Amino acid sequence: MALAAKLQLRQSQSLVMTPQLMQSIRLLQFTHVELEHFIDEEIERNPLLERAEPQDDAASDQAQKTEAEPQAAADGDWFENEAGWSAEAISEKLDTSLENLFPDDPGTSERLGPDLTAQWKSASGNGGGSSSEGLDAGDMAAGAITLRDHVGEQVALAFAEPVARLIAADLADGLDEAGYLRADPAEVAARLGTDAATVAKVLAVCQTFEPAGLFARDLAECLSLQLAARDRLDPAMKALVANLELLARRDFQTLKRICGVDEEDLLDMLAEIRALDPRPGMAFSGGVSDAIVADVEVRAANDGSWTVELNAETLPRVLVDHIYFAQVSPHAKNQAEKDFLAECLQNANWLTRSLDQRAKTILKVASEIVRQQDAFLVHGVRHLKPLNLRTVADAIGMHESTVSRVTANKYILTPRGVFELRYFFTASIAASGGGDAHSSEAVRDRIKQLIDEEKPVDVLSDDAIVDMLKESGVDIARRTVAKYREGMNIPSSVQRRREKRALASAGR
Repeated sequence: MALAAKLQLRQSQSLVMTPQLMQSIRLLQFTHVELEHFIDEEIERNPLLERAEPQDDAASDQAQKTEAEPQAAADGDWFENEAGWSAEAISEKLDTSLENLFPDDPGTSERLGPDLTAQWKSASGNGGGSSSEGLDAGDMAAGAITLRDHVGEQVALAFAEPVARLIAADLADGLDEAGYLRADPAEVAARLGTDAATVAKVLAVCQTFEPAGLFARDLAECLSLQLAARDRLDPAMKALVANLELLARRDFQTLKRICGVDEEDLLDMLAEIRALDPRPGMAFSGGVSDAIVADVEVRAANDGSWTVELNAETLPRVLVDHIYFAQVSPHAKNQAEKDFLAECLQNANWLTRSLDQRAKTILKVASEIVRQQDAFLVHGVRHLKPLNLRTVADAIGMHESTVSRVTANKYILTPRGVFELRYFFTASIAASGGGDAHSSEAVRDRIKQLIDEEKPVDVLSDDAIVDMLKESGVDIARRTVAKYREGMNIPSSVQRRREKRALASAGR
């Protein structure tokens, strides 16, 4: 068979991930804090973007009109001039087909429905935040003292010799956030050119610092240091601390024999252990916990239904400065400057459209979740229905991956508290009588209730819990009960029986 070269024409379709499409996908899964940071960066690099400031009603209406329809001016003839500023020219150089960026667009009122559209408009109209003049009291608050600073002050008071201070400072550098010493004293001695005995002497002094338990190398030593500071490290307590693995297994009979105490003394010792701090350095942790801000709010309506609204505080409002663009565009000196301004305008329009689309998508997904979990909002966790991403995606006409990104790290405020949107997606557990399936979260709550209500003389085994759940219509395996129980940090029936017997003996 002879080989020959020939030309063939072929047509094919493929999905191209443009930079704008990738950014749109990222916006969906951004948290409120991440979104604010992203917008700040965009405003810094794009001169045509600005945040909406508090305005009077007339000005606010005009701003909303500009924000809601960012493409109106860009697509019209307003930008056409002899310098070549036309929508067609921009489209040839840049990817401005914004419709291609939202294949799951729920945008129009026909798809959102009149109720959701009205709710979205009312929520977006309250955005923008407010700025306060003057200094806040929090601006003048002193910075938190770190563990390193706290230890450094004690090192300066405890050691007079420069060599000892140097060794103590090196040991302090080896502390983790919990206050444990992760550096090897032998390596410290070798690195500083001193002997191990000197380092051990300095370490012994450092282990007397406040709070007690600092510079410990393991949990047993941390507890021992705290007990020694309280003058409670007697032989029996030493034996208890040396056998923490038995305490974790609640093997109280063996502990009584090793420590040489009776049940009453052992219970007193256990109470002292519980009063200790296993991580003394965490009191000086420099980490700051971010407060959870709900992205969606759910309230009961007068007609018995639920009103779902976006939280205006989590809706950043960004405006496109068309006036500034009209002023600077005629003065572009070369094609590079024209391309830069065109790209800034296209990116600004894309961002305002994307933020609007992101908010509508979140509202639509949250509204469907509320519809699906109406029984939970009315009656509580026992009535939480099994739900998966595909069910919500099919109901609202979106892709499953879009729903997954929308529900990631988003929170909803309900009359029953603040929940992550992912909380409402639970596995399905079959009903023993062939009825409706049960939510795994509801089954967990039922297991916890059964264990909380058990009596010391009748501690429920996992098999007994399985039988009780089957009687109430839940078809569940024993290994699933054990997995749920361990996930809630509930000990086994043997460990619970030992603890309840010990507590009952102490009560007598």
